[in-house]
Amino acid sequence: ATGKGNDQVRFEVTYLACEPRVRVIAPWREWTFRSRRELIEYASTHGIPVSATKAKPYSIDLNLFHVSYEGGILEDPWEEPPDEIFRMTVSPEKAPNKPRLVEIDYERGDPVAVDGKRMSPATLLAHLNGLGGEHGVGRLDLVENRYVGMKSRGVYETPGGTILHAAHRGLESITMDREVQHLRDSLIPRYAEMIYYGYWYAPEREMLQKAFDEAQQDVSGAVRVKLYKGSCAVVGRRSDRSLYRLDLATFEEDEAYRQKDAEGFIRLNALRLAIRAQRPKTKREPGTR
Repeated sequence: ATGKGNDQVRFEVTYLACEPRVRVIAPWREWTFRSRRELIEYASTHGIPVSATKAKPYSIDLNLFHVSYEGGILEDPWEEPPDEIFRMTVSPEKAPNKPRLVEIDYERGDPVAVDGKRMSPATLLAHLNGLGGEHGVGRLDLVENRYVGMKSRGVYETPGGTILHAAHRGLESITMDREVQHLRDSLIPRYAEMIYYGYWYAPEREMLQKAFDEAQQDVSGAVRVKLYKGSCAVVGRRSDRSLYRLDLATFEEDEAYRQKDAEGFIRLNALRLAIRAQRPKTKREPGTR
Protein backbone atom coordinates (compact mmCIF):
# COMPACT_ATOMS: atom_id res chain seq x y z
CA ALA A 1 0.00 0.00 0.00
CA THR A 2 1.38 3.39 -1.01
CA GLY A 3 0.98 6.71 0.76
CA LYS A 4 -1.33 7.87 -2.03
CA GLY A 5 -3.79 5.01 -2.18
CA ASN A 6 -6.93 3.81 -0.46
CA ASP A 7 -5.45 0.50 0.68
CA GLN A 8 -3.43 2.11 3.48
CA VAL A 9 -6.66 3.52 4.92
CA ARG A 10 -8.61 0.28 4.55
CA PHE A 11 -5.85 -1.86 6.04
CA GLU A 12 -5.14 0.35 9.03
CA VAL A 13 -8.77 1.11 9.87
CA THR A 14 -9.34 -2.66 9.92
CA TYR A 15 -6.28 -3.29 12.09
CA LEU A 16 -7.40 -0.67 14.60
CA ALA A 17 -10.97 -1.98 14.63
CA CYS A 18 -9.70 -5.47 15.48
CA GLU A 19 -6.72 -4.57 17.69
CA PRO A 20 -6.47 -0.89 18.73
CA ARG A 21 -3.00 -1.39 20.24
CA VAL A 22 -1.39 -2.68 17.05
CA ARG A 23 1.66 -0.85 15.70
CA VAL A 24 1.49 -0.19 11.98
CA ILE A 25 4.68 -0.13 9.90
CA ALA A 26 4.04 1.36 6.44
CA PRO A 27 7.25 1.27 4.35
CA TRP A 28 5.99 3.59 1.61
CA ARG A 29 5.49 6.32 4.21
CA GLU A 30 8.91 5.83 5.79
CA TRP A 31 11.54 5.00 3.19
CA THR A 32 13.17 7.47 0.80
CA PHE A 33 11.84 6.05 -2.48
CA ARG A 34 9.74 8.63 -4.30
CA SER A 35 8.42 6.54 -7.18
CA ARG A 36 7.73 3.02 -8.33
CA ARG A 37 10.55 3.37 -10.85
CA GLU A 38 13.08 4.00 -8.05
CA LEU A 39 11.75 0.97 -6.20
CA ILE A 40 12.16 -1.20 -9.31
CA GLU A 41 15.75 0.03 -9.74
CA TYR A 42 16.53 -0.81 -6.11
CA ALA A 43 15.07 -4.31 -6.49
CA SER A 44 17.10 -4.88 -9.66
CA THR A 45 20.34 -3.68 -8.04
CA HIS A 46 19.91 -5.95 -5.02
CA GLY A 47 18.65 -9.02 -6.88
CA ILE A 48 15.12 -8.84 -5.48
CA PRO A 49 12.67 -10.52 -7.91
CA VAL A 50 9.65 -8.38 -8.83
CA SER A 51 7.27 -8.70 -11.77
CA ALA A 52 7.29 -4.98 -12.62
CA THR A 53 9.96 -3.55 -14.94
CA LYS A 54 10.96 -0.06 -16.08
CA ALA A 55 9.15 -0.69 -19.36
CA LYS A 56 6.06 -2.07 -17.62
CA PRO A 57 5.92 -0.46 -14.17
CA TYR A 58 2.34 -1.51 -13.53
CA SER A 59 0.92 -1.95 -10.07
CA ILE A 60 -0.96 -5.26 -10.18
CA ASP A 61 -3.17 -6.65 -7.43
CA LEU A 62 -5.04 -9.90 -7.86
CA ASN A 63 -7.23 -12.32 -6.00
CA LEU A 64 -9.94 -14.83 -6.88
CA PHE A 65 -12.41 -12.05 -7.62
CA HIS A 66 -10.38 -9.69 -9.77
CA VAL A 67 -7.12 -8.32 -11.14
CA SER A 68 -6.40 -4.58 -11.01
CA TYR A 69 -3.81 -2.62 -12.98
CA GLU A 70 -2.52 0.89 -12.32
CA GLY A 71 0.54 2.94 -13.19
CA GLY A 72 2.72 3.20 -16.27
CA ILE A 73 0.90 4.13 -19.47
CA LEU A 74 -2.42 3.73 -17.64
CA GLU A 75 -1.80 6.97 -15.74
CA ASP A 76 -2.80 8.80 -18.93
CA PRO A 77 -6.61 8.45 -19.03
CA TRP A 78 -6.54 8.94 -22.82
CA GLU A 79 -4.34 5.89 -23.48
CA GLU A 80 -6.05 2.59 -24.25
CA PRO A 81 -4.83 -0.26 -22.03
CA PRO A 82 -2.42 -2.51 -23.98
CA ASP A 83 -3.91 -5.94 -24.50
CA GLU A 84 -0.73 -7.57 -23.21
CA ILE A 85 -1.44 -6.59 -19.60
CA PHE A 86 -4.61 -8.66 -19.23
CA ARG A 87 -4.30 -11.97 -17.40
CA MET A 88 -7.82 -13.31 -16.93
CA THR A 89 -9.62 -12.40 -20.15
CA VAL A 90 -9.05 -12.61 -23.87
CA SER A 91 -9.74 -9.56 -26.00
CA PRO A 92 -13.45 -9.48 -26.91
CA GLU A 93 -12.42 -9.20 -30.56
CA LYS A 94 -10.55 -12.51 -30.25
CA ALA A 95 -13.25 -14.29 -28.25
CA PRO A 96 -15.16 -17.22 -29.80
CA ASN A 97 -17.67 -16.39 -32.53
CA LYS A 98 -20.21 -18.71 -30.90
CA PRO A 99 -21.99 -17.56 -27.72
CA ARG A 100 -21.96 -19.65 -24.55
CA LEU A 101 -25.09 -20.18 -22.43
CA VAL A 102 -24.54 -20.63 -18.69
CA GLU A 103 -27.17 -21.47 -16.06
CA ILE A 104 -26.58 -20.41 -12.45
CA ASP A 105 -28.65 -21.54 -9.46
CA TYR A 106 -29.14 -19.29 -6.43
CA GLU A 107 -30.37 -20.00 -2.92
CA ARG A 108 -31.36 -16.96 -0.85
CA GLY A 109 -29.14 -14.73 -2.93
CA ASP A 110 -26.09 -17.00 -2.90
CA PRO A 111 -24.86 -18.77 -6.07
CA VAL A 112 -24.66 -22.52 -5.43
CA ALA A 113 -24.43 -24.27 -8.82
CA VAL A 114 -23.42 -23.76 -12.45
CA ASP A 115 -25.07 -25.77 -15.21
CA GLY A 116 -26.60 -28.07 -12.61
CA LYS A 117 -23.35 -28.84 -10.79
CA ARG A 118 -23.13 -27.69 -7.17
CA MET A 119 -19.84 -26.09 -6.18
CA SER A 120 -18.24 -24.35 -3.23
CA PRO A 121 -18.21 -20.53 -3.50
CA ALA A 122 -14.50 -20.48 -4.39
CA THR A 123 -14.78 -23.26 -6.98
CA LEU A 124 -17.86 -21.66 -8.52
CA LEU A 125 -16.18 -18.27 -8.86
CA ALA A 126 -13.03 -19.81 -10.33
CA HIS A 127 -15.16 -21.75 -12.83
CA LEU A 128 -17.01 -18.61 -13.93
CA ASN A 129 -13.71 -16.74 -14.18
CA GLY A 130 -12.63 -19.32 -16.72
CA LEU A 131 -15.86 -19.20 -18.72
CA GLY A 132 -16.09 -15.42 -18.67
CA GLY A 133 -12.42 -14.93 -19.41
CA GLU A 134 -12.66 -17.19 -22.45
CA HIS A 135 -15.39 -14.93 -23.87
CA GLY A 136 -13.76 -11.60 -22.98
CA VAL A 137 -16.27 -10.79 -20.24
CA GLY A 138 -15.43 -8.56 -17.29
CA ARG A 139 -12.98 -5.88 -18.43
CA LEU A 140 -13.46 -2.50 -16.76
CA ASP A 141 -11.67 0.81 -17.30
CA LEU A 142 -12.56 3.62 -14.92
CA VAL A 143 -11.35 6.72 -13.11
CA GLU A 144 -12.12 6.63 -9.40
CA ASN A 145 -12.21 9.27 -6.70
CA ARG A 146 -9.77 8.11 -4.07
CA TYR A 147 -10.51 8.59 -0.39
CA VAL A 148 -7.40 10.76 -0.01
CA GLY A 149 -8.79 13.27 -2.52
CA MET A 150 -7.22 12.60 -5.93
CA LYS A 151 -8.56 10.91 -9.05
CA SER A 152 -6.91 7.70 -10.22
CA ARG A 153 -7.34 5.58 -13.33
CA GLY A 154 -7.56 1.83 -12.92
CA VAL A 155 -8.16 -1.11 -15.25
CA TYR A 156 -9.78 -4.25 -13.92
CA GLU A 157 -10.71 -7.80 -14.86
CA THR A 158 -13.53 -9.56 -13.04
CA PRO A 159 -15.15 -12.10 -15.37
CA GLY A 160 -16.76 -14.22 -12.67
CA GLY A 161 -17.94 -11.18 -10.74
CA THR A 162 -19.51 -9.66 -13.86
CA ILE A 163 -21.44 -12.85 -14.59
CA LEU A 164 -22.64 -13.26 -11.01
CA HIS A 165 -23.74 -9.64 -10.77
CA ALA A 166 -25.78 -9.80 -13.98
CA ALA A 167 -27.34 -13.14 -13.06
CA HIS A 168 -28.15 -12.06 -9.52
CA ARG A 169 -29.89 -8.89 -10.67
CA GLY A 170 -31.81 -10.92 -13.21
CA LEU A 171 -33.16 -13.25 -10.54
CA GLU A 172 -33.97 -10.35 -8.22
CA SER A 173 -36.10 -8.81 -10.96
CA ILE A 174 -38.71 -11.57 -10.58
CA THR A 175 -38.38 -12.45 -6.89
CA MET A 176 -37.98 -9.15 -4.99
CA ASP A 177 -40.84 -6.89 -3.98
CA ARG A 178 -40.67 -3.59 -5.83
CA GLU A 179 -40.38 -1.34 -2.79
CA VAL A 180 -37.88 -3.62 -1.07
CA GLN A 181 -35.74 -3.58 -4.20
CA HIS A 182 -35.97 0.19 -4.58
CA LEU A 183 -35.02 0.77 -0.95
CA ARG A 184 -32.19 -1.75 -1.10
CA ASP A 185 -30.86 -0.20 -4.32
CA SER A 186 -30.87 3.25 -2.72
CA LEU A 187 -28.64 1.90 0.06
CA ILE A 188 -26.15 0.11 -2.20
CA PRO A 189 -23.97 3.21 -2.84
CA ARG A 190 -23.76 3.89 0.90
CA TYR A 191 -22.85 0.27 1.64
CA ALA A 192 -20.22 0.25 -1.11
CA GLU A 193 -18.78 3.53 0.18
CA MET A 194 -18.41 2.09 3.67
CA ILE A 195 -16.40 -0.84 2.33
CA TYR A 196 -14.39 1.38 -0.02
CA TYR A 197 -13.40 3.60 2.91
CA GLY A 198 -12.46 0.64 5.10
CA TYR A 199 -15.42 0.41 7.46
CA TRP A 200 -16.12 -3.30 7.09
CA TYR A 201 -16.12 -3.77 10.88
CA ALA A 202 -18.18 -0.65 11.57
CA PRO A 203 -21.60 -1.04 13.23
CA GLU A 204 -23.38 0.81 10.41
CA ARG A 205 -22.04 -1.69 7.86
CA GLU A 206 -23.14 -4.61 10.02
CA MET A 207 -26.60 -3.06 10.39
CA LEU A 208 -27.00 -2.68 6.62
CA GLN A 209 -25.75 -6.23 6.09
CA LYS A 210 -28.67 -7.56 8.14
CA ALA A 211 -31.11 -5.59 6.01
CA PHE A 212 -29.51 -6.81 2.78
CA ASP A 213 -29.55 -10.42 3.98
CA GLU A 214 -33.24 -10.11 4.83
CA ALA A 215 -33.94 -8.76 1.34
CA GLN A 216 -32.42 -11.93 -0.17
CA GLN A 217 -34.68 -14.47 1.56
CA ASP A 218 -36.79 -15.07 -1.58
CA VAL A 219 -33.99 -14.71 -4.14
CA SER A 220 -33.82 -18.39 -5.06
CA GLY A 221 -34.03 -19.88 -8.53
CA ALA A 222 -32.11 -20.20 -11.78
CA VAL A 223 -30.78 -17.66 -14.27
CA ARG A 224 -29.51 -18.26 -17.79
CA VAL A 225 -26.92 -15.85 -19.18
CA LYS A 226 -25.36 -15.58 -22.63
CA LEU A 227 -21.63 -14.83 -22.90
CA TYR A 228 -20.51 -13.39 -26.21
CA LYS A 229 -17.50 -11.26 -27.14
CA GLY A 230 -17.30 -9.27 -23.92
CA SER A 231 -21.02 -9.10 -23.18
CA CYS A 232 -22.97 -10.92 -20.50
CA ALA A 233 -26.74 -10.81 -21.03
CA VAL A 234 -29.50 -12.39 -18.96
CA VAL A 235 -31.72 -14.37 -21.34
CA GLY A 236 -33.81 -16.38 -18.87
CA ARG A 237 -34.88 -16.52 -15.25
CA ARG A 238 -37.21 -18.77 -13.23
CA SER A 239 -38.08 -19.27 -9.58
CA ASP A 240 -40.61 -20.95 -7.31
CA ARG A 241 -40.59 -17.65 -5.40
CA SER A 242 -41.33 -15.56 -8.49
CA LEU A 243 -43.67 -12.57 -8.26
CA TYR A 244 -44.01 -12.46 -12.04
CA ARG A 245 -47.60 -13.24 -13.07
CA LEU A 246 -48.09 -14.04 -16.74
CA ASP A 247 -51.86 -13.69 -16.36
CA LEU A 248 -51.30 -10.07 -15.25
CA ALA A 249 -48.40 -9.11 -17.50
CA THR A 250 -49.73 -10.51 -20.79
CA PHE A 251 -50.73 -8.17 -23.62
CA GLU A 252 -53.30 -10.72 -24.69
CA GLU A 253 -56.79 -11.14 -23.25
CA ASP A 254 -56.90 -11.88 -19.55
CA GLU A 255 -59.40 -12.07 -16.70
CA ALA A 256 -57.06 -11.06 -13.87
CA TYR A 257 -56.57 -7.36 -14.65
CA ARG A 258 -59.20 -4.74 -15.45
CA GLN A 259 -57.54 -2.10 -17.61
CA LYS A 260 -60.27 0.40 -16.71
CA ASP A 261 -58.84 0.47 -13.15
CA ALA A 262 -55.73 2.24 -14.47
CA GLU A 263 -57.76 5.41 -15.09
CA GLY A 264 -58.40 6.11 -11.41
CA PHE A 265 -54.84 5.13 -10.51
CA ILE A 266 -53.45 7.67 -12.96
CA ARG A 267 -55.79 10.44 -11.81
CA LEU A 268 -54.86 9.99 -8.16
CA ASN A 269 -51.14 9.94 -8.91
CA ALA A 270 -51.46 13.12 -10.97
CA LEU A 271 -53.75 14.92 -8.49
CA ARG A 272 -51.08 17.09 -6.85
CA LEU A 273 -49.70 18.10 -10.25
CA ALA A 274 -53.16 18.98 -11.54
CA ILE A 275 -53.83 21.12 -8.44
CA ARG A 276 -50.50 22.88 -8.89
CA ALA A 277 -51.28 23.59 -12.55
CA GLN A 278 -54.60 25.23 -11.58
CA ARG A 279 -52.99 27.60 -9.09
CA PRO A 280 -53.16 31.28 -10.15
CA LYS A 281 -50.04 32.34 -11.97
CA THR A 282 -47.92 35.08 -10.41
CA LYS A 283 -46.07 37.79 -12.29
CA ARG A 284 -42.35 37.26 -11.86
CA GLU A 285 -39.75 39.99 -11.62
CA PRO A 286 -37.41 40.43 -14.62
CA GLY A 287 -34.50 38.04 -14.48
CA THR A 288 -36.29 35.53 -12.22
CA ARG A 289 -37.51 32.10 -13.21
